[in-house]
Amino acid sequence: MGFSAMLDFMNKDSFSIEMKVRDYECDMQGIVNNAIYQNYLEHARHEFLHSAGLSFAELTSRGVIVVVIRAELDYRQALRSGDDFRVSVSVRQVSRLKIVFDQQIIKLSGGEPVLEAQITATSLNERGRPYFPEELKALL
Repeated sequence: MGFSAMLDFMNKDSFSIEMKVRDYECDMQGIVNNAIYQNYLEHARHEFLHSAGLSFAELTSRGVIVVVIRAELDYRQALRSGDDFRVSVSVRQVSRLKIVFDQQIIKLSGGEPVLEAQITATSLNERGRPYFPEELKALL
């Protein structure tokens, strides 16, 4: 899926949260360290679940272990200290056992794309076997 097609898809029924870059998230070059973007994406996924009345902690206590099995990140431009940005999240089922969180980061000043990501996840039961619980179906 191209970026503009993904943008159109994600603007429908997507969740988003606004954030701001903190100084300590930047590397020696003055830009956000590449690993920090994973934190932004994960925080947005957690908030997305909260908005749906779920939490990872609650799911885990009920024996629903959601695990990331693949992360694809396409960096478009860097964020710098003080930049305000929005992280969006939408979810789709891609197989009997997997969901993909389609995410993007957009800089608020100018609306430029910073990053697009596809985070693939599944759920494990108490025996460590993949399954697709009702709780995840509710997100679709």
